[in-house]
Amino acid sequence: MPQRPLYPFDLEPRDWLRRLPKCELHLHLEGTIEPETLVELSRRHDDTPLSLEQARKLYRYENFLEFLMAFKSVTERLQTPEDYELITYNMVSALASQGVVHAEVYISFGIIYFIKQLEVEPFVEGMERGRLRAEKDFGVTLLWIIDAVRHFGVDEAARVFRKAAELREQYPSIVGIGIGGDEARGPADQFRDLYLEAKKAGLRLTAHAGESVGPHSIWSAINIGAERIGHALTAAQDTELLEVLAEKQIPLELNITSNLKTGCCPSLDSHPARDYFHSGLMVTLNSDDPPMFGANLLDEYILAHEQLEFTLEQMRELAANSVEASFLGPERKLALLRQVEQF
Repeated sequence: MPQRPLYPFDLEPRDWLRRLPKCELHLHLEGTIEPETLVELSRRHDDTPLSLEQARKLYRYENFLEFLMAFKSVTERLQTPEDYELITYNMVSALASQGVVHAEVYISFGIIYFIKQLEVEPFVEGMERGRLRAEKDFGVTLLWIIDAVRHFGVDEAARVFRKAAELREQYPSIVGIGIGGDEARGPADQFRDLYLEAKKAGLRLTAHAGESVGPHSIWSAINIGAERIGHALTAAQDTELLEVLAEKQIPLELNITSNLKTGCCPSLDSHPARDYFHSGLMVTLNSDDPPMFGANLLDEYILAHEQLEFTLEQMRELAANSVEASFLGPERKLALLRQVEQF
C-alpha cells in the first residue's frame, strides 16, 4: 500500500495545518476578547471609552501577576448577558477560521460571583445563545468547563462547582469543572472533597497545575482526581512524575506561547513540549488566552511544526490527541478521529 503523503501536494504546510481538524481544550472565554471587541464593550459600559491603543496596552505585560491584573481589567467590561453572547459568538467564529472542530472552554463563575457580586444564570443564558448561534453558523461544537479561582478560597469554589452541577441539568453543554488562578495561594489538595463531590455529580475534572509553581502542584492535581492537567510545565523537573503521566496517559493541556509571555518559561528552547511528546506523554496544544498572548491555536500548531520541528505526521498525532483527550461522547469522538486520520 502506498504511503500517504505528508500533506496534499496542492497545500503548503501552514495551509495544511489550518485545515487539519483539531480541538482546543484549554481556552478561557474571557481571554478570547480581541482589543477591538474590548473597545466595543468599553463603549457600552465606560463613561470614558477606551481607545483601540489603550485596549491594546492592556494586553502587554511582563509576568504572570501582571497578566492576571490585565485579565481582571478585561473581565470588568463584561457586564450583561449580551456581552457574553457577543464574545462567545466571536470566539467560535475565530476558532472555525483556524480549523477547530470542537472546543472546551473555561468560563470563570468565580469572577462573576466574587468580583461582580452577581448571579451567573443570566450570563449563562447569554453564553448559550452565542454558542447555539455559532454552532449553527460555523459547525464548531462547544462544551463549557466551569472554572473556580483557587485563590478566592474553598468556600467560593464550592459555590462555583455546586452551581455548575445544578445548571448542568438545564445545560448539558456544561461538562466539567476546574481551578485556575494563583497556584501558590490555592493549593489543589484543599479542593479534594469538592472534586469528589463534583465527580459524583457527573462533572469531568480538570485543574491548572505546574504553571507557576513546582511539580508538587501537579501531583496534588492528580491526587484530587484531575483527568486533564492544564500547563504541566514544571513536570519536567520530576522524573517520577513524568513516568506516572506517561503510564496513566493523563492528557496535558500545553500552552507554549502563554508560558513564554507570562514568564513562566524563560525561552522556547527550554519549553518541555517536545520532550514530553517524545517521552510518550499525552500532549495537546492549546492557546489559553489568544489575544492576550498574541497567538491562537493555529499559531501554536505552526510554532510546533516550524520551530519545535514536529513533523506533519506528528502534528496529525497532536490533533488526534486533542480529540481523544476531549470530554466528547464516544460517537462524536470517533467521528472526529476518523476526520483527523483521513485528512
